[in-house]
Amino acid sequence: MGTRNMLGITMGDPAGIGPEVICKALSAMSTEDRAATIVIGDPHYMRRAAALVGADVAFVEKGDAVPLGKVRLEAVPSENRDAIRDGIQSGAAGEAAFQCVKRGVEMALRGDIDVIVTASLNKAALREAGYPYNGHTGALAHLCGVDTSYAVLACPQFSVIHVTTHVSLSKAAELCRVERILRTIRAGHDHVLSTGIGNPRIAVSALNPHAGEGGMFGTEDDAFVVPAVAAARDEGMDVTGPVPGDVVFSQAVDGKYDLVVAQFHDQGHIPAKLLGRHETVNVTAGLPILRTSVDHGTAFDIAWKGVADPQNMQAAIRMARTMRPVKK
Repeated sequence: MGTRNMLGITMGDPAGIGPEVICKALSAMSTEDRAATIVIGDPHYMRRAAALVGADVAFVEKGDAVPLGKVRLEAVPSENRDAIRDGIQSGAAGEAAFQCVKRGVEMALRGDIDVIVTASLNKAALREAGYPYNGHTGALAHLCGVDTSYAVLACPQFSVIHVTTHVSLSKAAELCRVERILRTIRAGHDHVLSTGIGNPRIAVSALNPHAGEGGMFGTEDDAFVVPAVAAARDEGMDVTGPVPGDVVFSQAVDGKYDLVVAQFHDQGHIPAKLLGRHETVNVTAGLPILRTSVDHGTAFDIAWKGVADPQNMQAAIRMARTMRPVKK
């Protein structure tokens, strides 16, 4: 493929704001960027969304030539469209969203697209459709045939990758062990390389306050984080830690680190979303393909009202244009 990444943007949950923010983002694209974009979704919802928001976007389905300025649509018709209602969680909508992601993975693995950009799906709707995944991250890992993938939040100031995500706090503490932390460091290192930074500077956050304060507040950091950091250094990575969680993100904002390895969901999500706001992009590391995503939900309360803000989708698209696979 050429120097401009070919993107495949998945529709997301059709009862949510995905089709709307995609159409708004497409409307703002240059002619060249539209030519390097494929939307993967149900033609009914995509054309309806374009009409709703007055987007200057015309879709051309697979098999037809795509005139300059129009957008190719990889059609994935919803199997049970009659059961899908605007703004309402349903298994039918969850199924429709999943099928778009599945098609996107197939296209990425074949090399038809360089990066998948995903609009939001609803985890409860996905489960109602019969899929036991914890959202996009688990679904993508399964579809790509890998055991583990990692949630990365990339904001303008830094990126953060998570050792654990959608588990309870008590479970997270049980899971933060040497090998898992080390695997996360490796995945985060590769993610930063994919963005064009040549020698990532990585900080590993402590699990406990003050990194355990010599054992007064827990021994996990000395027992598990310290050896994981040492092993990563032995592999040639520039890694520091454990760094107390109440200082590591301010240091990253000051430019000391490119990536923070957070031990659990909220430790990483809160600072990234607070500081990055609309510019924070969700990335999945550890896959054989590249994927970025919006960092918001399906927003059923405002779906199909024409008011959804496309800024985060645009940020996910901008990052996807710049990413490159890491050569091993």
